Amino acid sequence: MIKKLGYYVFAAFFALFRCFPIREEKVFFIATHDDSDEGNMGLIAKVIKQEMPEKRLYFLTKRDGIQHPFSFFLGKAYHMATAGTIFLDNIFMPMAYTPVSKKAKVVQLWHGTGTIKRFGLDSDTGEVARLAKKANQRITHLIVNSEKTKKQYAGAFGVPLERVYILGLPRTDLILDVGEMEAKRRKFYEKYPELQGKRCTLYAPTFRDNEVAQPKVMLDLTSFTKTMGEEDVLLLRLHPHVAENFSGEILEQYTGKVVNLSDYPGVTTLLAVSACLITDYSSIVFEYCLFDRPMIFYAYDLKEFQRDGRSFYDDYSSFVPGPVAENQKELEQLWEQGFDYESRVKMFREDAYKFLDKNAIRRLFKLIFA
Repeated sequence: MIKKLGYYVFAAFFALFRCFPIREEKVFFIATHDDSDEGNMGLIAKVIKQEMPEKRLYFLTKRDGIQHPFSFFLGKAYHMATAGTIFLDNIFMPMAYTPVSKKAKVVQLWHGTGTIKRFGLDSDTGEVARLAKKANQRITHLIVNSEKTKKQYAGAFGVPLERVYILGLPRTDLILDVGEMEAKRRKFYEKYPELQGKRCTLYAPTFRDNEVAQPKVMLDLTSFTKTMGEEDVLLLRLHPHVAENFSGEILEQYTGKVVNLSDYPGVTTLLAVSACLITDYSSIVFEYCLFDRPMIFYAYDLKEFQRDGRSFYDDYSSFVPGPVAENQKELEQLWEQGFDYESRVKMFREDAYKFLDKNAIRRLFKLIFA
């Protein structure tokens, strides 16, 4: 109820500021999922600053909200109402009540490079689905990677196919930039010199909707660390809801073997320094497949997720680019013994991407700013 009241108040100020003219030089970023310099928003902003000095950039991030009422309801609403271009990496629910000027472009980049599980209007129900559908009506450009994701995202956002553009996403440009990724690796090892020369495995599980009240980590760290050699380190990248309830004291017994990097500002760097990824239903695999490294899918609740959770767009076990482990024993055996993965990862990558040329941002700018 409090959230919905906040939506109404934001919309009221937005409507008031609609009386001011649209400023073509203003670009408003709604980065409520990832406001790091490795996210779509940060990467676009960097290039605009370098190449379009006439543009004026304004940001609404996950740190903004009703806890800063003056800035949120006045400042953010004003800049959004008068911006010529609005970029989003998430659904911004106040948009359900804020008709945007026809002169403005609303560009949804989302925060996932692709999707395994159903999302948006393909999984939401009730009031959430109703508001999301109304908010998504403001989208003028929905940016995706492939023909397959074009159809999936059109349905998940409730957007006509003619508003969905296969251009590629900025985060792909970053991963394919060898020099930039090497610089980020160096910066990482400067901060964590003890990890230099180690063989890092990244554990990055997705968030379960039914775990809001009691988030948990289902990987048995005691058992897993017993399989690890001297050169091995397990990196944890937990969802914010899980991370904030995950006590650092738990990891004290695993010092030197398990490192919690849930707060590290860029997940792309963590992918770059990891020799193997363990995940489940996360879209992070669409980025990791560009590194040509092994992935293990620890789907301990696969049957329950298919039955009671969001379910999937494709048959899970045959779609993911790596072996599926449904229990800890299977996971440890796969991780210890290794497996062939190159051909499966290659097929997955070819299906997930139309472009792999580091020119996604160029195509986006040509479409939006030309």
